[in-house]
Amino acid sequence: MSNLKKKVVPVEEPKKFLKKHPEIKSFDIVMHDCNAIGRGKIIRRHELLKLYESGRQFPLSLLGMDITGEDVPDTGLILEQGDGDIKAWPISSSLKLIHNSKPPRGELFMTMSDIEGNKLNIDPRNALETKVKSFEKDGIKLCGAFELEFFLVSNNLDQYGKLQPAKSIIGKKRSHRKTDVYSVDNLHGMLPLLNDIYEATSLAGIDAETIISEYAPGQYELTLQHQNDLLKAADDIIRLKRIIRSQARNHGLTACFMAKPMENVSGSGMHFHISMYDKKGANLFAEKSKNTINQNLLYALGGLTKTMGESMLVFAPHANSWRRLVLGSYAPVTPNWGLDNRSVAFRIPSSNSKNRRIEHRVSGVDANPYLVALTVISAMRYGMKNKVKAPPQTKGNAYEQKFNSKIKMPHDWSSAILSAKKSKFLKETLGPDLHKAFIAIKNMEYQKVASTVSELDIDLYLNAI
Repeated sequence: MSNLKKKVVPVEEPKKFLKKHPEIKSFDIVMHDCNAIGRGKIIRRHELLKLYESGRQFPLSLLGMDITGEDVPDTGLILEQGDGDIKAWPISSSLKLIHNSKPPRGELFMTMSDIEGNKLNIDPRNALETKVKSFEKDGIKLCGAFELEFFLVSNNLDQYGKLQPAKSIIGKKRSHRKTDVYSVDNLHGMLPLLNDIYEATSLAGIDAETIISEYAPGQYELTLQHQNDLLKAADDIIRLKRIIRSQARNHGLTACFMAKPMENVSGSGMHFHISMYDKKGANLFAEKSKNTINQNLLYALGGLTKTMGESMLVFAPHANSWRRLVLGSYAPVTPNWGLDNRSVAFRIPSSNSKNRRIEHRVSGVDANPYLVALTVISAMRYGMKNKVKAPPQTKGNAYEQKFNSKIKMPHDWSSAILSAKKSKFLKETLGPDLHKAFIAIKNMEYQKVASTVSELDIDLYLNAI
């Protein structure tokens, strides 16, 4: 449990919303579990004010479910706790309109507390909030933004039972080329959907910016504006995924947020840009003179590289995540850093010194942004506090260079789970309760995958052995 008390959201906020939008009759109330899956209820209009006044009770087991929604007993959150109730409370300023919903609906994000009102740090968002406040006590302001890569795919599988890129909305063309990167014509074919996405983000108060056709057929990237509120940056990327999925569905398409949905093409990442500022607004990573690198930045990189191996389960939390992490794929596989180098894990983008930041390129789009942000800022702070030396800068193609064997890296999902379980850093970062639940959930998911006889098993072995 956190030492943070729930912050009561003034009831004037929903009153103004209801007055402004008499057409809204129902609301999705949503909280997010360890896998960042939205779980909650749909409530009617007359229930909204009471929700703000007294919260809404949910079973504690909601935070102890695996990817399928099945209870994971080893989290300690199910029968061990009697599956008792906890309370969900609204997040300030998260009450939004849902674009193109019929009939019109609203959406509200929630966080979890115990019955006495103490925020539960087993809720990933609360855990991030606690860490952000600890930075603020040290006089550090965190700013960040996520980039979202995703695929638009057909609702129908191809003749081989595989996902296939969606046909364009305008022209009904399907790309079979290896890459459509930066194709403006490709974007034009999806304009009806893209316009709806931008309209929905505007209604939701999300500063969506550039969209590009990415490095695979049917793949896109949408960037968000840098935020001086790290919690909002994480909220925005989760809400953006919900927006893209719902708007794609309205156009007869499926938005895919798997890290590696198709063979032989690029996977989808969720790059995280992060910077730090002092009380006077000075960038803590800004260089003191030309042709130098700020020592704080180097220490932050040292923390990131040292802890990358034991943190990989946060950045690559699913079986499919590890299919993205292959050499030469623009997905980082080793703990290295470089200046404006897209083959490394931690890139320092070109910018003026006032905007100096680190681009964390490791996470797949399937990762939980609350946990990603929490783990990244904790690793950076660890490096800065302990003056951890960064390895030498990587120049050129990082995939062709020798790996620093002193830093142990898990080679698959199973070893990532074991590394995370043993990690003192990750246990301190997540907190013992969230760490225990996260590991238990991943263990149960791994057992499900490992014990499943797949179509590939049948294809390889049925008539061969």
